[in-house]
Amino acid sequence: MAKEFGRNARVSSQMQKELSLVLQRDVKDVRLGFVTINEVVVSKDLAVAKIYVTVLNADEQAKKDNVKLLNELAPLIRHELAKRMRLRHISTLRFHYDTSFDTGMRVAELLSDVPRSSQEPEN
Repeated sequence: MAKEFGRNARVSSQMQKELSLVLQRDVKDVRLGFVTINEVVVSKDLAVAKIYVTVLNADEQAKKDNVKLLNELAPLIRHELAKRMRLRHISTLRFHYDTSFDTGMRVAELLSDVPRSSQEPEN
């Protein structure tokens, strides 16, 4: 039976914390926007880490450019991550854009457009 909070989950959680610090402190690229790390999913063998990010205050092209830039900087970020984490092998980093934030904002926008009269209960 699998553990409730197994090694993959612990590595993912720690990697998310360390990646956010690396992006905040060590990556000094002016082309990179305000990037937040939403989730890190590590494969069972810890070989590959899918990192889901969002870029705030950016249009669609800027979001794509930021994800492309992060994937280009992945070896540098991986090197910095290796200094911080106590693992024998560090996962290959693959950055992906997380659309859940944009979807949530769109749903909130649509809900705010609903007229108030249709939300009030009838007596």
